[in-house]
Order: sequence, then C-alpha cells, then structure tokens
Amino acid sequence: MNTPSIKQKHCAIVGIVGRTNSGKSTLLNLLVGEKISIVSPTSQTTRNTVRGILTEKRGQLVFLDTPGLHKAEGHLGTLLNQMARAASAGVDILMIVFDGSKRPQLEDDGWMRRASKSDQQVVFVLNKADKKGFSRGAFTQLWNEIVAETASNVQVQWVETNALVRGGADALLDCLFPIAAATEEYLFPADIISDYPRKLAIADVIREKFLKRLRDELPHELGILVESITEHPNRWNISVIVYVNRASQKGMVIGAGGEMLKMVRERAEPELSAIFETRVKLELRVKVESNWFKNSRLLQQMGYVGQL
Repeated sequence: MNTPSIKQKHCAIVGIVGRTNSGKSTLLNLLVGEKISIVSPTSQTTRNTVRGILTEKRGQLVFLDTPGLHKAEGHLGTLLNQMARAASAGVDILMIVFDGSKRPQLEDDGWMRRASKSDQQVVFVLNKADKKGFSRGAFTQLWNEIVAETASNVQVQWVETNALVRGGADALLDCLFPIAAATEEYLFPADIISDYPRKLAIADVIREKFLKRLRDELPHELGILVESITEHPNRWNISVIVYVNRASQKGMVIGAGGEMLKMVRERAEPELSAIFETRVKLELRVKVESNWFKNSRLLQQMGYVGQL
C-alpha cells in the first residue's frame, strides 16, 4: 500500500450501522479489500465493533462495523443493540446500510429517525441494488415523511450499492472521501488494515464456520473464547473454548464422531494461517455454561464489554 505524497489528507471515522443482515460486513470487506468482518447467512453474526482501515491517495477512512440492530431477545441481544448505538455516536460519518431488496422495516425507521437528529455527516446506503424488487422509492418516501414530521434539516447523501461487486464500493468511496475532514495526519499508520485484537479476530473466524453449518439450529447461543495462543517459530497452537448454553447443544456442536469440530478446524486453520502468515493449529473444546451470555467476566473476555 503506497503512502500518499500530498500533505493534506481527508480522514474520518465511519460508523457502519443498520438492521441486521443488511450486508454491512460484506460491504466492509469489499471497501477495505480484505476479510475483516465475518459473513454468514445467519443474521446478527457481527458481535464486536470491528475497525477496518482503508488508506489510499485521498486519505484514510476508519470503518466501524457494528452489530446489526434487531429486535432484542435476551441479555446478549440487548447488549449488542447498546453497542451498535454507542458506536454510532462517536463517529464523523454515520453510514446507514439498508437492505434495498426489502421494504423498510421497523429498525430502518429507527435508524432514519436517529439520523434526522444527527449532527454528523450522514450517508444512506441502499444495498443489494441488484435484487429484484429494489425499493428505493419506499426508503426515500419514509425519509421524507420523517423529515416532515421532525422538521429535520439534516442533509443526507444516498448511494446505491451491491456489496458483491467492486463498483458499488468505488461509488461509496467517491461519496465518503469528499465529506471527510481535511487533516495533515492519519488516524492510524498507513500500512495496517485493522486494529482488531487478534484473539477476537480468531474467534470470529471460528464462529463463522459453525454458523455456516448450524444456521438457525443454534441461534446465537454459541460463544467462542480464545483461551491462549502459544507461538512457536513456525506454528501457533491456539486453545479455544466453545461455549453452549445447554447440555443438549453440546452434541450438536461436536457432531457425530466429532465431525462438526473436525470440519470447523479444517476450514478455519487454513484461513487463520493465511491471515497471520504462520501455520495455525486449533484445539477446540466444548463447554456447557448455562446463561454464559449473562456472565460479565466471559462477555468481557469475548470482547462484548468495554469495546468503546
């Protein structure tokens, strides 16, 4: 990555928010050009606020990929919603991603109302523009109704994207850089793409592999804790505890004859080896911990508390 030669740069912290499963993580990975945030068919896969950093000739954008706002169920769901709202408060640009392939939902209305009171730069991203039934008209109508109701004078920029193709990301960057503040210093060194703690990054990769197989069979009662990383000259040995909420879930996570754990290891180890540029060996242990998602100590170790 080349460091820009011009003295003045445009830099901003961009909060990527929106309803769960609107494509925020896929979009972040496309913007940064690397896999920073996990992508899964299961909704609410992003649990931590992930910082993806893009540095190019125009400047630097620091993206915060937050948990998707959803109808909260239980303690962890409420905590994730609080994290999403808190992350959106401390950014320069509020980038709200909507699933344009569906009609506006209650959470979309909520984010628009939050935007109508914002003193930040606001960008509305209508994602999935390639899908049939793309609903730009419904979203613009909703926004116009909210503006009329709240007498808001917030100016919003609209961008249509398809997070699966590069062109959508380019159009979005062309929108973001001009509204980023001019500065002479980067927010982060130009040669890094994330400051996400490595234990949390490892846990995310492992959890993604489980979610792609389990999907709705084990919705969000799966917790991944990277217990230790032992570094050898040519290999990392990583010890991981997989928490489940009930004893009946343990067999599902292990699989018949350990098949599920074997599959997760075989898929996660090469990906982690490529990310950290060293051979990775995983030791996965499954532990039953009733209501682990109410345990403050475990939540802090997993990165759900004290993120911002």
